[in-house]
Amino acid sequence: MENFIVSARKYRPQNFSTVVGQSHITTTLKNSILNNHLAHAFLFCGPRGVGKTTCARILAKTINCTKVTKEGEACNTCDSCVSFEKGASLNIHELDAASNNSVDDIRTLVEQVRFAPQAGKYKVYIVDEVHMLSSSAFNAFLKTLEEPPPFAIFILATTEKHKILPTILSRCQIFDFRRINSNDTVLHLEEIVGKEKIKAEKNALQLIAQKSEGCMRDALSILDKIVSFSNGALTYENTLEHLNILDEAYYFKLLGFLTAQDLTSAMLLYDEINQKGFEGDMVLYGLAGFIRNILVCKDPASAHLLESIEGWREQYIETANTTSTPYLISALNILNESEIQFKMARNKRLHVELALIKLNFLQQAIELSMSEGELVKKKLVNVSYPIKTKRILPLGKMVVNEQAKLMIETAAPASRPPKTNPLIEANHSQKDNSREPIQAVNNPLQELPTSINTTNTNNSSTNTNNTSPSDTISTNDGSNKKNLLAALQQKYGSKYNIEEVKEPIALEIDTLTKCWDDYTAYLLDALKHSSHGTFKLAILEILDPLHFTVTVSALTAQKFVEQERMNLLEKIWETFNNRAIQFSILVDAGEKEDVPLHLRLNSKQKFERIAEHYPLVQEFKTRLNLEILY
Repeated sequence: MENFIVSARKYRPQNFSTVVGQSHITTTLKNSILNNHLAHAFLFCGPRGVGKTTCARILAKTINCTKVTKEGEACNTCDSCVSFEKGASLNIHELDAASNNSVDDIRTLVEQVRFAPQAGKYKVYIVDEVHMLSSSAFNAFLKTLEEPPPFAIFILATTEKHKILPTILSRCQIFDFRRINSNDTVLHLEEIVGKEKIKAEKNALQLIAQKSEGCMRDALSILDKIVSFSNGALTYENTLEHLNILDEAYYFKLLGFLTAQDLTSAMLLYDEINQKGFEGDMVLYGLAGFIRNILVCKDPASAHLLESIEGWREQYIETANTTSTPYLISALNILNESEIQFKMARNKRLHVELALIKLNFLQQAIELSMSEGELVKKKLVNVSYPIKTKRILPLGKMVVNEQAKLMIETAAPASRPPKTNPLIEANHSQKDNSREPIQAVNNPLQELPTSINTTNTNNSSTNTNNTSPSDTISTNDGSNKKNLLAALQQKYGSKYNIEEVKEPIALEIDTLTKCWDDYTAYLLDALKHSSHGTFKLAILEILDPLHFTVTVSALTAQKFVEQERMNLLEKIWETFNNRAIQFSILVDAGEKEDVPLHLRLNSKQKFERIAEHYPLVQEFKTRLNLEILY
């Protein structure tokens, strides 16, 4: 029994002229051979099954041929060509980088490169699926790929060019293979079925070419399967059945029902399709491609983009003339969204039926949006719309504490008479709700400043009439202070305790030293002995009325002072009634801190000191050839 050989191997091209759909590459390679302008490294990249490895083998055979034809083809009769056909050529080495992707495999290949060929001109190294090499393997290959011996030629093939290092790409001549179009695929399939004496309808071969999506190897594999399925007779029907492709006649019927808004017939037709075993996503995908074909047939200039068999071309053009372009574009949008969301839908059938319902009423929605035969924009950009506004009264400075809100409205401009007196509102969150909120202040307030601050006090002895501590009010004005205090005491004296803001005290060394000593004593009581010692030895010096310096003896002492900065400032601000006072910490450079030895050494000195005390560490580094990152 004769061994069966698949068509993809049996009819693999043996010379450049038989390569299908890659004339731009084969012509370049033949001219390079005839003119003796061969590069030392080639990179063939492109989709699967389009002839990359085939062209690499043909190139390897042709450059070693002793009787190259005038067209740049191998003679297939010399010793080199015969040995190549038998697979016994010593000058051609193939490496599958998918299974030999380690650095050791590349090093073995590099070691073989330095040996000259025993017969022929060149030693050719074909590395398939080169993108599978590891980064270290690529790096080991760089130098040899850049400067190989004059008798060595490398041909790299890959389907994923973006995974290859740029340093590899820059050392190669890059050839981009393209997908094979349907017409070239059909012609090649017709040639093969003629040689095999197989009866095949052209529509069936066009379906195979459409299903292969530009991959000749897939097309030949599909052909072998259908020949076995149909017992040597390819028809349009058995090809449809074997490839599980929905006939385009169903799509024409479905589109007719949808444009006529016959939802019942459309749902029944989808049920028939579903009963035949076609999944919902396949229906959405096929219908979207079908509507795309109709859309490209709207204009004769783009009709060549139609992806279908020749028997349906006239019907596509006829349907395109009777279907409006807005409907086709909107339908494509609906189908695209439905196909994207199909995987997330739990009820797959309902999801597809919902898309069909939208398509059924799409024509009606478009007609409602038409005005005199033209689409009406949803957004009217030339129409003015009123904007609702609200007048905002000018406000003075407002300060709010936890339990009171006091707002003062500035006086009205002189251009118009004031309608009302300035308004002061205060909301209290106290348990006693018998007190009325402040509603208005008489004319004496018009002479007062526009800034009133609410402050809290914990002095319970000054509170009268059960007034809470949060009701204390103070002012920051100097000229009208007495008028303000008198007015507030006269109006609200029974509800609030009014007290004057204390004047700031000048920053002087005696008061500052006393405050500093008090805080030092507090640190001792808090058992912070390190900070207490630092504060006791610190030297204070006033630079200006708002700033003084603290001089300490070491960096560690500086950290102790820095840790107490905020608490210390609060006490100083309370002492001098001035929150603008700040201080800086200086370190006395006269005395150097005794830093331990291990803190003064750098990383290299530390290792040398360890190796000096422990010689085995140095021996361990030498034996393993280790490098220390200092």
